[in-house]
Amino acid sequence: SEEWLAACCGNVGASSIDKIITTKGEPSKQRTEYMMTLAAERITGKQEVGFTSQAMLNGIEREAEARTLFEMAHGVEIRQVGLIYKDDRKLCHCSPDGLIEETDGWEVKCPMSKTHIKYLIGNTLPSEYFCQVQFSLYVSEREYWWFMSHYAGLKPLIIKVARDEKWIEKCEKELNAFNEELDEMVKKLQ
Repeated sequence: SEEWLAACCGNVGASSIDKIITTKGEPSKQRTEYMMTLAAERITGKQEVGFTSQAMLNGIEREAEARTLFEMAHGVEIRQVGLIYKDDRKLCHCSPDGLIEETDGWEVKCPMSKTHIKYLIGNTLPSEYFCQVQFSLYVSEREYWWFMSHYAGLKPLIIKVARDEKWIEKCEKELNAFNEELDEMVKKLQ
């Protein structure tokens, strides 16, 4: 929605944290370009909407089915929320696919069949979602995050992920440094 885009504008989101820090806790090579994008968003108050593929649209359509399957399998209710900020400064956020009780979060992906099969064979949190899940744990201050990959007709992949406190500590340092540099960039450009 327009409100959701406005709330995300100019601040670091969980799905983009890998543009600041890698899974190994090192600065990302995409850091500077991402900073420029956020600087433009802060100055203009507008967020550029990226490319949406058919596969992404299919995933959005299948999310409700995956949510129902997870709820039934685990006997829980997933509460949908739009956005969670880390704190009142609103410098970073996560947009979980859902929250479970007071301690857990939920992220679902509904990829193409070959990608889902790859995830099933790996039987672990796919590395491309490590940063997003850990950052969501950091922002929300929750204990666990459930990752689910769903493709109709195939068994789901469901992984319960605990906090990686060492990575979160490195992330917080990188995030603080990034936001300080971002503030300076915005000041120079204004």
